[in-house]
Amino acid sequence: MKLHQQTLTIRLSQLKDAQALMDIDALVWTDRTAPEPLLWPSREDFLQHCPPASQLVAEADGTVCGYVGFSHPTKLAGNSHVYEINIAVHPTYQREGIGTRLIRAAKTWAVQEGKLKLRLRVLSTNPGAIAFYRKNGFVEEGRLMDEYQVEGRYVDEIWMACFLEERPKFDIFV
Repeated sequence: MKLHQQTLTIRLSQLKDAQALMDIDALVWTDRTAPEPLLWPSREDFLQHCPPASQLVAEADGTVCGYVGFSHPTKLAGNSHVYEINIAVHPTYQREGIGTRLIRAAKTWAVQEGKLKLRLRVLSTNPGAIAFYRKNGFVEEGRLMDEYQVEGRYVDEIWMACFLEERPKFDIFV
């Protein structure tokens, strides 16, 4: 299915989106893309972890086709300038620019919310996602070696970040 770019709407998630978002998670977060498949035990469990307005949703002609979720990585005040994100696009709609538009919208949303940095985690066995993130301004910040065992082999978890604006650097040399 080819999507005409003008038919795509990006908006905050709503209660009515829960089942469609759960379905996307089940299709996208598999053994190949995550430490384990993401299968929500119930709609209530999903909504507890992903309440309305905690995601930007891509909708094409009334069909939810992708999302980018955002959350604070910690509850520490000194970390409040950071959003951790996760993104998924329904396989039928992949490679049509929806992910790029979601990332762009997430950056805009984060700046409006006063955030300076987006961060995410990706498995080293997902080169397509790594290339996508790099294309969208993310850089590798770190790597947890052999962090997960997936399909019988150990894989790294890569931490990537996108800085949303210039900020002063303070290097202290002792």
